[in-house]
Amino acid sequence: RQDPDYAEPGYERTGGSGHRYRRDEYDSETDIEPIADDEPEPAPAAARRGARASAASPQEAQRGSRRGSGGKSAGRAQARASGRPARSGSSGGRSRRTRVASRKAAERQRRRRNLLVLGCVFVVLFVVAGGYAGYKFIRSMGGPEDFDGPPGPLAVVQVHTGDTAEQISQTMVERGVVRSSGAFYQAAVRNSGITSVQPGYYAVPTHSKGADAVAALLKKTSRVGNVVVSEGRRLHDSTDVNTGARNEGIYRKIADASCVGTGADKKCVTYEQLDAAGATADATALGVPAWAVDAVRKVPDRTRQLEGMIAAGTWDFDPSGTPEQILAQLVSESAAGYETTGLLQSGATNKLNPYQTLIAASLVEREALPQDMSKVARVIVNRLAVDQPLQLDSTVNYTLDRTEVATTDADRARKTPWNTYAMPGLPATPISSPSLDAMRAVENPAPGPWLYFVTVDKQGTTMFAESYSEHLRNIQRAQQSGILDSGR
Repeated sequence: RQDPDYAEPGYERTGGSGHRYRRDEYDSETDIEPIADDEPEPAPAAARRGARASAASPQEAQRGSRRGSGGKSAGRAQARASGRPARSGSSGGRSRRTRVASRKAAERQRRRRNLLVLGCVFVVLFVVAGGYAGYKFIRSMGGPEDFDGPPGPLAVVQVHTGDTAEQISQTMVERGVVRSSGAFYQAAVRNSGITSVQPGYYAVPTHSKGADAVAALLKKTSRVGNVVVSEGRRLHDSTDVNTGARNEGIYRKIADASCVGTGADKKCVTYEQLDAAGATADATALGVPAWAVDAVRKVPDRTRQLEGMIAAGTWDFDPSGTPEQILAQLVSESAAGYETTGLLQSGATNKLNPYQTLIAASLVEREALPQDMSKVARVIVNRLAVDQPLQLDSTVNYTLDRTEVATTDADRARKTPWNTYAMPGLPATPISSPSLDAMRAVENPAPGPWLYFVTVDKQGTTMFAESYSEHLRNIQRAQQSGILDSGR
């Protein structure tokens, strides 16, 4: 039933004890904690004065009690007459207002707790939903999906200079090595060896799991298409007269570096295929630069038209290409390397065009040690200036299958487009692949009047002379050392 002492709805008294309680806070009367109807209230000042008076005179206290009682009854009667509920005093009203305020504060705190709980639930739901959406997005963008295996045939992939793990992973997807870039990338960033991968070409199984693809890439045997061309090496094989050893030519080196796979699955470009491509394809298709195209097309022996056009150094090529494509890649990159030395501007100093400078540099490479290159270059330039035959043994040996430092009278007498004993001027092509040091030596020869030079001992000591008589004395010294003795 409605509590008559409270204007705020929702509070009732129990039927048994008469205590007040809020209906929505308790399940039964036994759970109710009673709220006292009256709390001790501080006595008004008049009452305190009456108490003092009572202590002084019992008769006065009795009179005061009757006056107080009558006043109270009158107050109640007046309240009933006015239709307002009777009040026991102003302090009692304040006590009830305090309890009402406390209940409202508790209700507000309860609502704040509920809002906090709802907020936490919302955040959790948002994170879960966002994570699922992110997962769906990654999957839609080719996320870390993996091949189940088994691996397929080998594919050749290229790692470029400066490639990151992410860029390599994209290449792996494009070549069919892994199903997704994420599969490779996640495995790569967990493997510190990925930082040691060098630019170049690698043979890696297709349809591989990400971790397996990374492991395959890091194997030393996976590197393919990497060839080292030493200074002074020729295109074709030759045999050393004194040792009988085969001197592998550049074509042989390229063929060996082109192999991909093992056993029955091994595939290589052959020496013969490279030789044929180098002899039959047009110079432009073979990557020959504009400054050499005309001269290369006029070479009398087409099998030698690319001599010197593949520079000394370490090169990477795509072994999955055709023989023509492989040669074109190496020739074009070599030409770019030659041009870094100032080749195209060197004619102002040595009076030679770029292709002639390349030929002269190949002679210097075969005839001189590094410390003598600029002086040998000066001898060549000086002789060309006066139209004097170069008479270099290296040009005699170039067209021979069996070579040595010395030459025979018969060999020197053979007339070929390369034998500088039998004709003036430069040979028809370079006779080897020169180093960049040899190129620089010809581009900027040491100043001097020399027209002759000869190596006088097996340590490589070279003597230079301006006059022929002085040169003859140097030749005698060389003969005494045995360096000019022929093995033929």
